[in-house]
Amino acid sequence: MASINIFLLQLSIFLLIFLPKPSFPKNQTLFFPLKTQALAHYYNYRATANKLSFHHNVSLTVSLKLGSPPQDVTMVLDTGSELSWLHCKKTVSFNSIFNPLLSSSYSPVPCNSPTCKIKTQDLPVPASCDPKGLCRVTLTYADLTSTEGNLATETILIGGPARPGFVFGCMDSGSSSNSQEDARTTGLMGMNRGSLSFITQMGFPKFSYCISGVDSSGVLLFGDASFAWLKPLSYTPLVRISKPLPYFDRVAYSVQLEGIKVGSKVLNLPKSVFIPDHTGAGQTMVDSGTQFTFLLGEVYSALKNEFIQQTKGILRVFDDPNFVFQGAMDLCYLIESAGPSLPRLPIVSLMFSGAEMSVSGERLLYRVPGLSRGRDSVYCFTFGNSDLLGIEAFVIGHHHQQNLWVEFDLINSRVGFAEVRCDIASKRLGMIV
Repeated sequence: MASINIFLLQLSIFLLIFLPKPSFPKNQTLFFPLKTQALAHYYNYRATANKLSFHHNVSLTVSLKLGSPPQDVTMVLDTGSELSWLHCKKTVSFNSIFNPLLSSSYSPVPCNSPTCKIKTQDLPVPASCDPKGLCRVTLTYADLTSTEGNLATETILIGGPARPGFVFGCMDSGSSSNSQEDARTTGLMGMNRGSLSFITQMGFPKFSYCISGVDSSGVLLFGDASFAWLKPLSYTPLVRISKPLPYFDRVAYSVQLEGIKVGSKVLNLPKSVFIPDHTGAGQTMVDSGTQFTFLLGEVYSALKNEFIQQTKGILRVFDDPNFVFQGAMDLCYLIESAGPSLPRLPIVSLMFSGAEMSVSGERLLYRVPGLSRGRDSVYCFTFGNSDLLGIEAFVIGHHHQQNLWVEFDLINSRVGFAEVRCDIASKRLGMIV
């Protein structure tokens, strides 16, 4: 067994709420304390087949209060999911749970209700009826995690007086690829554009976050980010398809990737490889619930080959065909452990319609914890191959969103980016003392 330290980042919430609701005073701000948690995760490491199962080393989490009386819950922030859910049954793995028996405002949703029959239509697996006539939901994720339970409503405390009627999944069974994370988190906060997502239910017109790559700090903000120190955001429109397609997630934050640059060289790829096909395969999603970025095979191979070409003589390739980090990252390097820092690397730029995301320096290579070869540490390229995961999409993970102000504007159907030192932004907003 090899031990990996997993940093579970708990983002403080900075709420700016501009909603025409009498229960929320205008310009109200609400702060939650910032915490950083270190977890130990274990995985089987076999010399004959060093292929690790896909999981996230880092998760972004927020803390809220739910129920009457309020119970503290910690939820993984996931812009790639719709339904928020909580562990409701204590097991060996799930130490942090929400206990519905202790809440007077907890109410299970009947399976014949409009909420169960209509609002669950965008969920990957259709809702069903349990023997008691209650709405049953099952969720599965790319890392092989699954969870199952009943749909329910509860009172939530956020930014003002208690708000009743928040719909969530009260989960009582499932399987996970990361039991250590499960021990410290209560569930997941779904933040996509679906009718049951947290952001839709709360009615916020936009939200944004900023993740530091320096000190594991971060900030999540609901409302307008109007700060003099924040550069103007570059926006790219959301791609929306009304017709249901088998491989297109219609409620994801889908944008149009148009090309990729390595240094000053644009990869020689036809634009058609970035456009979803007639089945919906090939969409590009901005996902806070995924750590790294994954590209479809043809694009990944072109990026990998160009990065190798431009780093010849700078980096030493870890030449082990059996090693694939996290199931999809097969370009790794040997870097002297005692070295001062990473060498100067070419910037990789993701080009969108109207905006660009530049990935540079330490965000390009990730040190594999607990793995070394002699005096060398193993670092892997932080772009992976979607084909190896069985994902028919491009996924922009939160590792490449570090030191970016990322805004999701639901009113104008767009996503905005601006470069900023997120640790300094957190201090300016009073997140760090």
